[in-house]
Amino acid sequence: MIKKSKEEWKKILTPERYNILRKKGTEKPFTGKLLKNKDSGTYICAGCANPLFSSDVKFDSGSGWPSFWDVISKGSVEIRSDYKFWHKTH
Repeated sequence: MIKKSKEEWKKILTPERYNILRKKGTEKPFTGKLLKNKDSGTYICAGCANPLFSSDVKFDSGSGWPSFWDVISKGSVEIRSDYKFWHKTH
């Protein structure tokens, strides 16, 4: 895990990336430039450049965000359940 202060992260990340990577935000569904990307390659972290996902495991979940069924390295991504949407709409 990379340790930086809030100020250090704000210096190296755009406001949108800071919100997504540090504040648990998200881009609006169906708007991301990588959603329909079909190029072969590796998806890397926008904050630290560590490899996260391979294009070989990308699929269309219909959710509006790029989806992957596996990670490159088990320690590279923290998996958490998020029920905020469900609680707001039901």
